[in-house]
Amino acid sequence: MKRDSKQVLTELLVLRTQGGEERAFTQLYELWAKDVLKFASFVVKDSQAAEEIAQEGWVSVAKALRKLDDATRFRAWLFQIVRRRCIDWIRRRQTERKGMEALKEERASQETQRESQSEESAVLSEAIQKMDTDTRLLIHLFYESGLTVAEAAVALELPAGTVKSRLFAIREKLKKELERTLK
Repeated sequence: MKRDSKQVLTELLVLRTQGGEERAFTQLYELWAKDVLKFASFVVKDSQAAEEIAQEGWVSVAKALRKLDDATRFRAWLFQIVRRRCIDWIRRRQTERKGMEALKEERASQETQRESQSEESAVLSEAIQKMDTDTRLLIHLFYESGLTVAEAAVALELPAGTVKSRLFAIREKLKKELERTLK
C-alpha cells in the first residue's frame, strides 16, 4: 500500500495520542476535521447537522482511540464512525420530517446544482443522485475522500472484493449513462 505524508503523519499522531499526548489529538483533529465535515455534509446535505455529526464523531474518536489496535486503519475507522453517525441522523430525520418536504428541498438543490455545472458533470451528478445511498457513500469515500479500496471496505463494513466490483460496476454504469445522454 502506498502511503502519503498525511497517512504517515496520521499514524504518528494516533500513536502519540494513544500514548497520552493531548496535543497530538488536537493535531489529528486539525488534520482530518475538514475531510470529516465534508463527508458528513455530503451524506446528510445539511451543513448545521453535518457540523454536529462531525463533532459527535470526534467525541467518539476521542473516547475510543486507545482501543484502535492498528494506527494504519485510523482513516477508515474515522470515516466508519462518522458514517454511522450520519445514518443515525438520517433515521431520526426521517421520523421527524415528512418525506415530501425533504424531496422538494432535494429537488431544488439538485436543480441549482445542475444549472451551475457543465452538461457532462450534470449528467454524472444526476446519475449518481439516482443511485442508492450505499453506492453514493462508496463513490464519495473512494473518489472524494481518497480512501483506498481496503479503507472504504472497512468504513462500509464490506469485503474489499465487493468494493472493487461495485466500483467497477459504478464506472461502467456512469460511462454508459454519459454515452447515452451526450449522443
